[in-house]
Amino acid sequence: MTRSARVLIALAALAWCATLVAQTKAPEIAYDANADLLKLPDNIHLGEAAGVATNSKGHIFVYTRTGSAGATVGSSRTFYRAGSRLFEFDQTGKFVREIGQGLYGLNFAQAARVDAQDNIWVVDQGSSNVIKFDAEGHMQLVLSRKPEAISVRPLAPGGGRGAGGPGAQGRGAPPPDGRGGPPPDGRAAGGPPLGGGGRGPAGPPGAGIPGDSFNRTADVAWDHAGNIYVADGASQTTGNARIAKFDKDGHFIKSWGQRGSEPGQFNGIHGIVIDAKDFVYVADAGNQRIQVFDTDGNVKSQITGIGAPSAICITPGVHQYIYSSNSNDPETLDNGEIYKLEVDGKIIGRFGRAGKLPKEFGVVNSIDCRSENELLVGELTNWRVQKITLKK
Repeated sequence: MTRSARVLIALAALAWCATLVAQTKAPEIAYDANADLLKLPDNIHLGEAAGVATNSKGHIFVYTRTGSAGATVGSSRTFYRAGSRLFEFDQTGKFVREIGQGLYGLNFAQAARVDAQDNIWVVDQGSSNVIKFDAEGHMQLVLSRKPEAISVRPLAPGGGRGAGGPGAQGRGAPPPDGRGGPPPDGRAAGGPPLGGGGRGPAGPPGAGIPGDSFNRTADVAWDHAGNIYVADGASQTTGNARIAKFDKDGHFIKSWGQRGSEPGQFNGIHGIVIDAKDFVYVADAGNQRIQVFDTDGNVKSQITGIGAPSAICITPGVHQYIYSSNSNDPETLDNGEIYKLEVDGKIIGRFGRAGKLPKEFGVVNSIDCRSENELLVGELTNWRVQKITLKK
């Protein structure tokens, strides 16, 4: 290799790490916690708090893995239903209502977000749907088709919705692992390896099929033009590993990414947020980094030194901050802290640890940070939402 080639490679590495931040010891941020914020009726219970979000009035929306999942066997497909519910609370934590009760796509909750117009969005891993409700709770838009639970179509060249012969189970089965994933070999319960989408030959591993043929959806965000960005691929072992972009009406524009560890590749996407300048931040948990893109999918930088980002949010206002959770694994009480970052990746501080008590966290799957110093943290293993107040 020539000297000039080595210099070019070194310069490229420096450019890629332009906003890379790694600190050996982040300052501790003092905080208080309220683990009893939400007041539920006696006959309603909170399960795994997979998604939490607030609207402009301060109302709280919790998308939770609760209720009794069921299955209906039809003439050609098995339809999974229920298993997750969307609750609304007022700003004091008083229960207001349930939204979308019995809706077809509410199977295995993953995320909840509220957009600038106070529309409520839920992301569901079990159905692979992204569903939009208006502020009154009426369904307005759905992205992706809930997959067959029993394959009724032959495998398409390079991958298809169906995988195998009659009786093969597909992506509709409720995911059995701790964060909501299929078994490590990429099989649904009892079935053969899963196929890709259904619109043509599959691309590189994790690239998916162009369009809204989602697989293990993780999160949703919007730019200032109203374009929709779907983080498609929560699994670190199988399925999609990409970002899919749509216009405000749900028409597909483009997607980028595939499975891997190189710049622009993903391995277990756990969140997506967009800042005031329309930079896209993707929590690439399996690669222990947040990757930053422009709206065309061009890599701008990455942020590391914050563990495996399992949930992220970004504050509003002129000076924005990112909160990122290095959550514990469901089988351990290791880690669990939440980092506060500048948008350029500079670590301001950290707080919290894994545990069962108030002020401790159990598998943080979502963070709402509409207010810079008041956060809502949704936990899976502790079945709760905590209100966190940071002390300046």
